[in-house]
Amino acid sequence: MSQCWGRPATEPGSGWAVVDVETSGFHPGEHRVLSVAVLALDADGRVQGSVASLLNPGVDPGPTHIHGLTAEMLEDQPTFAEIAGDVAELMAGRTLVAHNAAFDYSFLVAEAELAGAELPIETVMCTVELARRLDLGLDNVRLETLARHWGQCQTRPHDAFDDALVLSKLLVPALALAEERDVWLPVRPVTRRRWPNGRVTHEELRPLKALASRLPCPYENPGRYNGGPLLRGMRVALSAECSRTHEELVERMLYAGLAYADTVDPQTSLVVCNDARSARGKGLAARELGVPLLTDSEFMAGVRDVSAGGGIVADAAEVSVVPDDGQFALF
Repeated sequence: MSQCWGRPATEPGSGWAVVDVETSGFHPGEHRVLSVAVLALDADGRVQGSVASLLNPGVDPGPTHIHGLTAEMLEDQPTFAEIAGDVAELMAGRTLVAHNAAFDYSFLVAEAELAGAELPIETVMCTVELARRLDLGLDNVRLETLARHWGQCQTRPHDAFDDALVLSKLLVPALALAEERDVWLPVRPVTRRRWPNGRVTHEELRPLKALASRLPCPYENPGRYNGGPLLRGMRVALSAECSRTHEELVERMLYAGLAYADTVDPQTSLVVCNDARSARGKGLAARELGVPLLTDSEFMAGVRDVSAGGGIVADAAEVSVVPDDGQFALF
């Protein structure tokens, strides 16, 4: 597939754009960006350029007790429209990286839409998801916790530039550990909406499971898992009893040509569940229907070598996330 979710850590891509924003609230489009920082890194994590600026949002700055930014501090600052070109230049050809990427990405694209600008963002990686996959044995994966873990000093929490700088320093050991442990990077393509006038705007990042449940599998379902190799086209459901994140599991099954199933029914090939005696949810439904269970470790071992299953029923040679006529589509 030319378009997929996730990629091996041995394929870091052409570089990273580490981003952090401070905002007047939590809702893109309704609330505004007050400060932004973008650090452009090469594939090995070396800084190649940066933009960091307070912004005049034209609205009340909101929770000053959190971000420390007052209306007086922001009134003489540039608008996002005035720095959008510099931000776009740093992002071109790089994967956007942020800690809780859906938040930062959504605010950036909302600001770009208000400014009539287009940001050249093709892929996004969330370091919260990456840290979860690395299984670091920490109580949580907050930025300050990861900074302590890797010996980095966070001097000004909730300062966009300091947070982006700290994250850029954490990215290097995180990528190295991902390569060492053969953990795939949670790189996501972004979705776009193409309007009749030719304008293209970015969509908010949607949960991967929600996207996968609407994505038709290009292969016929070969039926139930029978203990041999996994076969392309198998329908796989995920229970709550997994140690790996659902996003990682869905990512790998899509790459391998398996189908994600958000419910368990007689056509489900297998359910990933670490508790063979589960008394609830999809694990219980699988037992009642006689659907085989695999632990997430067994599934990840099998998904590395998926064999041909059913015949091709759809052309998946080209997959894109640019929809026509204002509708989400893959083609």
